[in-house]
Amino acid sequence: MLGFDNVLLPVGDLDVAVGFYESAGFTVGFRFDEAGIALLKVGDETPGVLLRAEEGLGHRPPPWPSTRLWIEVPDARTTARTLASAGIAPLDEPFSVATGWTVEIADPWGNVVGFTDYSKRPELGRRP
Repeated sequence: MLGFDNVLLPVGDLDVAVGFYESAGFTVGFRFDEAGIALLKVGDETPGVLLRAEEGLGHRPPPWPSTRLWIEVPDARTTARTLASAGIAPLDEPFSVATGWTVEIADPWGNVVGFTDYSKRPELGRRP
């Protein structure tokens, strides 16, 4: 294995999904509306989060347990405050993990994305 390509998240409405994730701080790398996809950039990496419109996929609460995508950020607790000020409610308060802190959100289709930091183990994290 060489590394990750893209992570695909099914969404019911591409415009709504792009707006939600832009509010959460993601940047759109490209959109290909004819194919029902948009790529969200994650840092300086080429792969990203690929939103894929799925016909008939309605809004749903996040399932538990569910697949979770966690993305490294410099400070998860600051990210939680930034998300809340953008109108995106975290699923819970930031919680402690072995390497630092994590906060999770769910999009309207129940996809769970976490933002995690390496404040307790900075030697394992990426260098900004």
